[in-house]
Amino acid sequence: MRICIIGAGAIGGMLGARLALAGESVTFVEKNAEHAHAIRTHGLRLEADGDAVVATNIDVTDDLGAPGPQDLVIIAVKAHQIPLLLPDIRKLFGPQTMVMTVQNGVPWWYFYKQGGPFDGRRIEAVDPNGVIDAAIEHERIIGCVVYPAGEVTAPGVIHVVEGNRFSVGELDGAHSERVEALAAMLVRAGFKSFVLDDIRSEIWLKLWGNLSFNPISALTRATLAAICRDPGTRALAADMMREAQQIAEKLGITFRHTIEKRIAGAEAVGEHKTSMLQDVEAGRTLEIEALVGAVVELGRLTETPTPHIESVYACVKALEVSRSRRPVPA
Repeated sequence: MRICIIGAGAIGGMLGARLALAGESVTFVEKNAEHAHAIRTHGLRLEADGDAVVATNIDVTDDLGAPGPQDLVIIAVKAHQIPLLLPDIRKLFGPQTMVMTVQNGVPWWYFYKQGGPFDGRRIEAVDPNGVIDAAIEHERIIGCVVYPAGEVTAPGVIHVVEGNRFSVGELDGAHSERVEALAAMLVRAGFKSFVLDDIRSEIWLKLWGNLSFNPISALTRATLAAICRDPGTRALAADMMREAQQIAEKLGITFRHTIEKRIAGAEAVGEHKTSMLQDVEAGRTLEIEALVGAVVELGRLTETPTPHIESVYACVKALEVSRSRRPVPA
């Protein structure tokens, strides 16, 4: 399968390395010149569970149009970076090209083929001007919920902290031939992958943690374990999750875990820095709207009070504003 992965960060790099080692034709579109040069020169090193593998049969480019039409395009950049890919991303599309989205948070396509009173509605927080919706046909999209945690520790090196599961699903819940083939390919590459009947329920299960732990960690600089072990931040995370659960249940979502079990799972990951905390420390733009702002939007849409989520949302947005005003070091 011809696969183009846009972004060779922790998740995109993890996927690309394993898929290339499994014999797939992989091309990265990576804008970080140092990281791209290291992959091109020495391959991509993937470290996990005390072992390391190096994938060398990978093409790397910074030109989104260079790879040409693909069988599968994996968008592995942050949600707020997707508009920057437009309209050039269409150069990767052929008639049957699939687009797999691996962003955290609420995707712009959430209500497409969802059914119910909001069917077809765009998530304004994620795609306020509708540019993503206009550029990527809904029919191409396959949802994916990402559970691994990792980070780029050096150019050309990705360290996997924990996790190996990439669950996938059609937006209408169908077990289509293409989504079954995609899951099978991920399994051959060494991942755990399942075709889900309801991708949105899995999105909410992951979002439960992202909407709370990510902004709390950005505001406090605390790791997952530290947030969960401190009574105050643990209670705040639980309150945010409780509000999110009320929204989700109004949208027809059933949670298969309790809030306490979800928090315990995060605590078990240990002293891991969330992706938002990693972005704070690296001086990168924070992924606020897909993780928190979209939940506030859905709260208003479903007439669900979200005082804890809104308070944290306001604080992390203020943090982002203050960071943007800091002078750049000479």
